[in-house]
Amino acid sequence: MSSHHDLPFQAEYAKSGRSSCKKCKQAISQDSLRIAIMVQSPHFDGKVPNWFHFECFWTRGKCKNPDDIYNFHSLRWEDQQKIKNKIGGGGAADKVAAGTSNSTSANDAEEFATEYAKSGRSQCRGCDSFIAKDSLRVSKKEFESQRAVMYGPQDLWHHVDCFVENREELGFTSEMSPTEIKGFAKLKPEDKQLLLSKLGPGAKTKTPSKRKAESQPEKQEKKKAKKEETEEEKALMVQNKILWETRDNLSKEVSNAAMKLMLELNNQDIPSGESKILDATADCLVFGALEKCTECKQGQLYYTSEGYACTGNLTEWTKCMNITKAPKRKAFKIPKEFHDVHFLKCYRFVKRERLFPVVTVRAKSGVVSSSVDSVDGVGTSKPLKDLRLAVRGRLSKKQPEIIKEITDLGGIVKKVDSRTVVIISCKEEVESKTKHMNRAKLNDIPVVSEEFLSACTGGDLVEAIKKCSIAPWGSNVQLRVSQLKSAPKSGMSAREEAKYTKSVPAKVKMTVKGGAAVDPDSELAEVAHVIKEQGEPLTAVLGLVDIARGTNSFYKLQALESDSENRWWVFRAWGRVGTTIGGNKLEKFSTKKFALEKFKELYIDKTGNEWENRKTFLKMPNKFYPLEIDYGQDEENIKKLDLATSNSTLPKSVQNLICMIFDVESMIKAMMEFEIDMKKMPLGKLSKRQIQSAYSILTELQKLIETKGSQSQFVDATNRFYTSVPHDFGLKKPPLLDTSEIIKQKTDMLDNLLEIEVAYSLLKGGDEGEDPITAHYKKLKCQLEPLDPASDEFERLKTYTKNTHASTHNMYDLEIMDVLKVVREGESKMFRPFKELNNRMLLWHGSRATNFAGILSQGLRIAPPEAPVTGYMFGKGVYFADMVSKSANYCCTSKTNNIGVLLLCEVALGNMYELTHSEFVTKLPKGKHSTKGLGKTCPDPKGNYVTPDGVIIPMGVGTPSGVEKTSLLYNEFIVYDTAQVNIKYLLKMKFNYKW
Repeated sequence: MSSHHDLPFQAEYAKSGRSSCKKCKQAISQDSLRIAIMVQSPHFDGKVPNWFHFECFWTRGKCKNPDDIYNFHSLRWEDQQKIKNKIGGGGAADKVAAGTSNSTSANDAEEFATEYAKSGRSQCRGCDSFIAKDSLRVSKKEFESQRAVMYGPQDLWHHVDCFVENREELGFTSEMSPTEIKGFAKLKPEDKQLLLSKLGPGAKTKTPSKRKAESQPEKQEKKKAKKEETEEEKALMVQNKILWETRDNLSKEVSNAAMKLMLELNNQDIPSGESKILDATADCLVFGALEKCTECKQGQLYYTSEGYACTGNLTEWTKCMNITKAPKRKAFKIPKEFHDVHFLKCYRFVKRERLFPVVTVRAKSGVVSSSVDSVDGVGTSKPLKDLRLAVRGRLSKKQPEIIKEITDLGGIVKKVDSRTVVIISCKEEVESKTKHMNRAKLNDIPVVSEEFLSACTGGDLVEAIKKCSIAPWGSNVQLRVSQLKSAPKSGMSAREEAKYTKSVPAKVKMTVKGGAAVDPDSELAEVAHVIKEQGEPLTAVLGLVDIARGTNSFYKLQALESDSENRWWVFRAWGRVGTTIGGNKLEKFSTKKFALEKFKELYIDKTGNEWENRKTFLKMPNKFYPLEIDYGQDEENIKKLDLATSNSTLPKSVQNLICMIFDVESMIKAMMEFEIDMKKMPLGKLSKRQIQSAYSILTELQKLIETKGSQSQFVDATNRFYTSVPHDFGLKKPPLLDTSEIIKQKTDMLDNLLEIEVAYSLLKGGDEGEDPITAHYKKLKCQLEPLDPASDEFERLKTYTKNTHASTHNMYDLEIMDVLKVVREGESKMFRPFKELNNRMLLWHGSRATNFAGILSQGLRIAPPEAPVTGYMFGKGVYFADMVSKSANYCCTSKTNNIGVLLLCEVALGNMYELTHSEFVTKLPKGKHSTKGLGKTCPDPKGNYVTPDGVIIPMGVGTPSGVEKTSLLYNEFIVYDTAQVNIKYLLKMKFNYKW
């Protein structure tokens, strides 16, 4: 449902004469039509209207569709027509129906300009380099940024070649002529010719040729359709006139108090504001009194252009999102005491059905919250929804056709950059090594053939990319798609976003006094402390995530006392997480009692809970929820591991590994990659209980996907998840967790957080008087012994690494830096019963470096029961591979972070349950001890090496397995009992990236 939170414009009749026009600065008179451009408020987490006179608006706002204007269909019919006429002969819908005409092209061409650069300060929006003074440049007008709203349309300047390269994205179609561009006439003849040669002359104006006579039935059908459309508009006009006549009578003859009483007597909730009271009363008089919402049972319905929406709450976390065009009604009754008003005395209820206009959905990406507009709550059927693609090279179809196909599938066509998911091109373009292909190679962006567009309609986007790939790079497709597909949109340009996010400090140093820190924004950190009551500091950090509104808000509250004087304050701050949006206020009080009262008053106002009842906190609808906050009290106890100053006697390779797996900065970086808000959930506040709770919510969401849950249910669970694990999205909207893909991504995040929690809890343990590196090594309860590089054993593992590097994982080579023999305390004893099993193999397992403190101290573990089943191809177990690069891909390395850690484990596989396609295994068939996913490629069995104690090392060169009908490229081995695993070696690897 579109609301004023989503739409870029708003229209209404001025409620007073106090507002002024942002263009001409003159007052907007009461009851006159005014139109606003909605802009992000710098003071709170939400948007505010910038109002304009009707005529002034069109010089600042670029509105192409009346349905982009909130409240448009509630205006008087004459004013609706005025707006439609301004937009252009009936609005965008009519244009689409009529097709693109030359006149339309001419109007669109007015959005472009060309001139010679007045200085060398302007920056090209295509290549980001400066445009030299006096050189020819071309611009596209931009209407929606904050600056454009304040000062008028802004020119987005491009070099000529950059403009030509991005013409489709900029909207300069092949039908448009450069001669129509503003400023073209003032150019030198040679530059006019240059633009004509590069952009083409455009389509010539043609008089439509006479069509052959159509059959009579077709003519009649077309006339009938036109007549029906006219009748629909006529009916809407009549309805609008009745409503406004009723509303005008109420406004002239009935007091506000009387309308409120009439609404109350008819069991209607009283809306806030005189205008809304008039709207509600008029609606009831014309169509009947509304009954309560059928979904939440308690919410009041109110009119929107898409249906009657509910004001109630489905749960304490989520607003009811029910919307209906056929609400239940009853006769609106008017008490006799109101019969002194003539038109009320004459009123007789007539049963009517309210008609709704056909509303076209706003197409611009980023304005409507991700997936929230889906009908049944489940992710959209469009496989490319919100994904950025690029089109390059000579293709069989014309570029506009391909762009249309992409947009029909939900994709967005942009220039090649780090956010591009895939490039559609041809082999010739890949081989020509253009700057676009070099950029693609640098960013590891997959390049696919045209067949990709038909292949991806099957549903599996990752498989479609792999199948249609035509470039040797772009191997880590799954990770790229999952990261970029879930990236939400803010509806702002990157430059605008930077204004609100670039000055946010990554970390704020807090001064802790008596177990609580004074917020530095209060500017009292040096002279005051947080007041304590019964030993508890009066300080709170509150959070509120609302997916429907796209908000991610915080509220901070503290009662402060001077360190040396009888002075007291209450400090509060509010805003949007991860941005500079917001504000704060510091209030002085003459007594401590008054300060405490104010603190508690604000706490109950924001949370709906008494401060004294915070231990048994109950979440209230539309209210904030308390968050645990860590001010770094534990950081002093955590000693930074430094090889240079260490006195440890451990081998250097072991010391290096300890420093790597206990590196706090790497843990923080990993958490930030998952968009976790490090201020609300820093390392010190990670807890198993909290992570298990988040797992349970993901499991609930997975079940909703399977059962096609309602939109409200998805929003409710998503709000709870983001409150449980606070995220920092900056200005972007928090994405709805409504697809298996994003559930898998968040499950991976929690898997990693569990391992980081173990590592950090080990770091916090006492190690007084002992070298930190040695102390942390002992906490692992694990013997690590370097393997001699000159030994046969080392050489064998080196061969295993070289021979089993898969041909499709060719973006990097692996180089062994260190091999450590591993003996985990108690593991061999647990493994002993499985020694008797046949078919024991030495297999690979890869993971992030930050996970290895947990893995070495607690062993490889199976996902907890609370975790959702999605993402586990063969059920919850421990997964292994016989191809080194398959496991290496899970190390999450990059060109700038190219050191990874892999394990080689003795795995007791016994009798294997062999599968060629996904099957969620909860219990193995009788007589089976493990699962094997059969791949198309495997190590040549002739190259197997069997150790003296009977362990098979599958170290042969990769070769076709002979298994044809399988969905796996390479083998996977899964055991469901961790006792079947004995970790033998840890390999520190250098990933030598080729591009």
